[in-house]
Amino acid sequence: MVASMLVGFAAPGNGAAAPPGDHTRTQPVHVRNFSAGWTTPWGLSWLPDRTALISERNSFRIYRLDQAGVKKLVGTVPQTVPNVVNEGVMGIAVSPTWARDRYIYVMHTASEGNRIARMTYNGSTLSGYTILLRGIKKDPHHNGGRLKFGPDGFLYAATGDANQTALPQNIHSPNGKILRMTASGAWAPGNPFSNYVYSYGHRNAQGLTWDAQGRLWAAEYGPNRNDEVNLIEPGKNYGWPRCAGPCTISGMTNPKVNWASTADASPSGLAYADGALYVGALRGQRLWRVPVTGTTVGTPVAYYTNRYGRLRTVEKVPGRNAVWVLTSNADKVGRKPAGSDRVFEVQLG
Repeated sequence: MVASMLVGFAAPGNGAAAPPGDHTRTQPVHVRNFSAGWTTPWGLSWLPDRTALISERNSFRIYRLDQAGVKKLVGTVPQTVPNVVNEGVMGIAVSPTWARDRYIYVMHTASEGNRIARMTYNGSTLSGYTILLRGIKKDPHHNGGRLKFGPDGFLYAATGDANQTALPQNIHSPNGKILRMTASGAWAPGNPFSNYVYSYGHRNAQGLTWDAQGRLWAAEYGPNRNDEVNLIEPGKNYGWPRCAGPCTISGMTNPKVNWASTADASPSGLAYADGALYVGALRGQRLWRVPVTGTTVGTPVAYYTNRYGRLRTVEKVPGRNAVWVLTSNADKVGRKPAGSDRVFEVQLG
């Protein structure tokens, strides 16, 4: 699907009707300000009691936010370097067996590069910082950073190319990849190259989610055009830097969604809910809904265009037909004052 087909469906305001042929059950029907006073929130992961742990990139802090909107500081991530533009504490993932092991995982920028680390969260404080993977090259802009456990119980991480275009096609480098690892930090069995690499040829993927059938999807920045949503399969090459957007080079995997203009997207957060992918757009300042049937995507539709600013993270609320959306307006691109970011709840119906 080419972007020229997509741009005409960008709809400003509170919402847009689903396009013809979209037979999924729900779409955004209401949005409310759930929590205010945040500064560059980045990662969100759910605890078993449906409260969320949210990382702030620039402050290195981890907060707990409950379903009543009560926010509590639980700790900071040590050995994180001061933020340049897109460095700091990024993704966070709660262990799928947290009730037993009390582990949480973070991806953050350290002195030598980006790291994946584990900490213990006992319900009130963080402790026990342990490095699981280091050596992921860093950059002021292209760090990836999303961290999530998949339905297979393994930990997935999206990494950027660190502005070194030779790295994404090098299957021995962790940069420009989606990585897959065990909860103890080893590369996961079954990985296609007998290392951490699950897929390669990525420029700066920041969104990861799984659909109802367990298929992995990723959202990725293009250079100055051709932002993408990709269906991720092990061992596949997603093209960068030889391709951005649709490509005819043999061996390259084409995106399922492509926006020609980064002004429409610059996608970061990605979530699946009730037959659709929800994509948070930073520069595009809108929430995209992309209907999915199997491996086929329908026409994307934009919601809340230019209403809430830059949208960094989107996550489905467990047990409820809603998604939480984190803004990124207080960063060095949005230039809003500290404390001006929010958590919004978008109800689906």
